[in-house]
Amino acid sequence: MDSVNQLGQFLRARRAAVSPSQAGLPDDAPRRTRGLTQEEVARLAGLSEGYYARLEQGREKYPSDQVLRALARVLQLNSEAARYMRDLVREQARTALTDGDVPPHVMRLVEEWDGTPALVLGSCLDILAANALGRALYAVVLPYGNLVRFTFLDPAARIFYRDWPEIAESGVAWLRATAGVSAHHPRLAELVGELSADAEFDRLWHRFDVRDKSSDIKRLHHPLVGDLTLRYQIFDIDGAPGRHLFAYQADPGSPSERALARLRG
Repeated sequence: MDSVNQLGQFLRARRAAVSPSQAGLPDDAPRRTRGLTQEEVARLAGLSEGYYARLEQGREKYPSDQVLRALARVLQLNSEAARYMRDLVREQARTALTDGDVPPHVMRLVEEWDGTPALVLGSCLDILAANALGRALYAVVLPYGNLVRFTFLDPAARIFYRDWPEIAESGVAWLRATAGVSAHHPRLAELVGELSADAEFDRLWHRFDVRDKSSDIKRLHHPLVGDLTLRYQIFDIDGAPGRHLFAYQADPGSPSERALARLRG
């Protein structure tokens, strides 16, 4: 079994099991393959054919819950199969967290901070690694693998980030700062190309705001523990260009500190 692209294998197998007539499509012409085509699945699910093809190829690893629900409907998955598909996506997210080029000594340091949420991010705000509390805090974000992708592609971001407009602006300004340093950054070009279909991202991107920061306050609404107000500090990682360590803290004795304690379990 291809452990790297099990989601793609699953999608190909399940679309082959759905006939055009079962999907409400005409079934009166000869077909070279069994079941639905990629184009038909994409159209019925409201996705672009290119995006769906990348899912099957393993080039797109973090479909949103909305996309998964649409695919479950089109592929006529029962509850167990739909849950299995969601688990495959979560497993890809966990694998991606451990695959980033993060120095081992940094990972040991991050993991030892059991009371401090910590993330290691790339220059385009890809999530390369996180400790246990960081994964718990950003559980709704991890399937996207990137903070800016989550911000613009998932409606839940407007609930998770209590100051969504400011978060959206600062995220795009961070990417613009990255572009100024490395105009031919392939990951940046890929990310901007994907997000430019979003009107708000496109507007902010073409404002040419450039902003980097080393610390700030972030107000979140976590689905399990409610509202949090956290201070974060950003550290560059020596010997790992483009890698940044984000560490979060709640004020001592605050409701946010108690919320983090509940999240830590």
